This record gives sequence, structure tokens and C-alpha cells, in this order.
Amino acid sequence: MSSDAERKAGMEQIAHLKALGEKAYDDMYEAHSAHDATVCYSDAKDCYYDAIGLAKRLGLKDEAEALHMRLAHIKAVFRSQFT
Repeated sequence: MSSDAERKAGMEQIAHLKALGEKAYDDMYEAHSAHDATVCYSDAKDCYYDAIGLAKRLGLKDEAEALHMRLAHIKAVFRSQFT
């Protein structure tokens, strides 16, 4: 696979991970228990950590920083509203 194809596939994977992370974040608000909210929060973090790592490997510094900022927001929301 060419590096352009690999980069495109990587960017698609980042978008997929972001979507999964946002779904988990949304599900956190719909959770019926603190445990369920924590599971959703953990899933969101995992997705964002994976996306950040992939962005870094692809040399997408700005994307990695944007993902990191979004993750920081998700963490702050969880800590202020669910703990």
C-alpha cells in the first residue's frame, strides 16, 4: 500500500475513532448508574487515546493536539458531573 493510501486509511480510522469516542461520551449522559457512566467514559478515553496515537504516527500534529484538547474536555466534564 502506498503512503498516500496508508495516510488516507489512517485519517479514516481517526474519524472512526472520534465518532466512537463521541458516541461513548453521549452514552455517558444516558447512563443509568455511576458504573455505567464510568464504563462509557473509559470507552471514550480509549478511543481518543487511540486516535491521538494514530495522528502522531501519521505526523498530524495539529490533529493530535485537537484530539488531546477534546479528550481534556471530556475528562473535565466527567470529573465535574459524574464523580
